[in-house]
Amino acid sequence: MSIIHQSGTFNIGDRKVSRLGYGAMQLAGPGVFGPPRDHDAALAVLREAVASGVNHIDTSDFYGPHVTNQIIREALHPYGDDLVIVTKVGARRGADGSWIPAFSRQELTQAVHDNLRNLGLEVLDVVNLRIAFDLHSPAEGSIEAPLTVLADLQRQGLIRHIGLSNATSKQVAEGRGITEIVCVQNQYNLAHRNDDPLIDELARQGTAYVPFFPLGGFTPLQSSTLSNVGARLSATPMQVALAWLLRRAANILLIPGTSSLAHLRENLAAAGLVLPDDADEELNHMADIAA
Repeated sequence: MSIIHQSGTFNIGDRKVSRLGYGAMQLAGPGVFGPPRDHDAALAVLREAVASGVNHIDTSDFYGPHVTNQIIREALHPYGDDLVIVTKVGARRGADGSWIPAFSRQELTQAVHDNLRNLGLEVLDVVNLRIAFDLHSPAEGSIEAPLTVLADLQRQGLIRHIGLSNATSKQVAEGRGITEIVCVQNQYNLAHRNDDPLIDELARQGTAYVPFFPLGGFTPLQSSTLSNVGARLSATPMQVALAWLLRRAANILLIPGTSSLAHLRENLAAAGLVLPDDADEELNHMADIAA
């Protein structure tokens, strides 16, 4: 049995996945725009991830745009029956690489068809609506109109499950009134824990929570604390951060991304890292450490 299975499993809708997955964003070029620096390396990372037991890949057709989905298709198609590919819609890319909200019925419908075409699928396993009232963090606003479009496409058989990204608790509740919400994908890590109540709420409901940027936005002192814990455990800071997330709640699914085989192997090894209680306690207070 590969080490990744030590992370356990959780369901996204009716699909059971390993809790340690892979995020494909970094397979595109700099700024998530254009082709990768090393196309063959991108293929190799995807193939090794799946060979190592990863069966949850996070992507979007606006990565590149189109680049990561086309690489996933080249590397892995035809897909194994247990592989769950989660994509997202709600944005498009400008010619300069800018991120532009794309919430209209036409834009969302086109995005779903672009994902289907570039991934080589007839139906998408999971589509997350990327909410863009604020591009950088969750912000309140009704999601009824765009989510209704996705629910219509779901009824047409183009989407199996729907999730939300960059969402508030209020939007999750609103979304549940329109369709089943199988996952929520927000920024969350040791230093940014605004979603603690939402994670616990989703856990009680049996809904997956997928954090991104596991090392994003740390202060130097917070980074030093993380590094010190890693040194004591003979682990990298990223491995410690991922292990803490796995311990934080059983409904947390991880999607660390990399374009490097060495970093992929390091990330997957976090599944086997057991945090002692004293280390977990120290890490739990990291969000309180000032700059």
